[in-house]
Amino acid sequence: MTTPTQTVRNGISTEQMFGTLDAIKAQPAIAKFQFRATNRWMGGCHNQSFIKDFYGGGQEDRSRAAGWSLDAGEPGILLGKDEGPNPAEYLLHALAACLTTSIVNVAAARKVELTSVESTLEGDADVQGALGLDNRVRNGFQRIRASFKVSGNAPDEKLREVVDRAKARSFVFDVVSHGTAVDVDVVTG
Repeated sequence: MTTPTQTVRNGISTEQMFGTLDAIKAQPAIAKFQFRATNRWMGGCHNQSFIKDFYGGGQEDRSRAAGWSLDAGEPGILLGKDEGPNPAEYLLHALAACLTTSIVNVAAARKVELTSVESTLEGDADVQGALGLDNRVRNGFQRIRASFKVSGNAPDEKLREVVDRAKARSFVFDVVSHGTAVDVDVVTG
């Protein structure tokens, strides 16, 4: 009897990846996820988010032994005390991280061994809108630029295809580039 060998490419079990894809194709309801974050104001421009449990695979997932606390603040020039990256910087991090993860997964599925993935993201903003000084100026980024340097055992054209496919499948890229409705509820008192 021959036992199948598990292929791990770029730190990703391709057997598990394709098994997950097959399971979702057979039972699409398990593809529904709900990610969560709670946040509390700490004073001034400082606030802290906590991330741990989520819903996925048809059930509440509490497999994470511990969660993560993420501090956010603002630089002094924007009235903060640098208690953490500002929310716009977290957005750039989330975009870079999601695109990188997508690149690694797409490359693993396409039998590309990566040796390096690096990126630089820049977001251009005019804070006059967010500060309420000029209603003609957008509150958020006017443009985001992402530059990737990708190396691996494939020709340049194949590496570019991996990045293009990753961009098309990146969760955060989709949210940022296509927008998502955000419902805000307020409880006072």
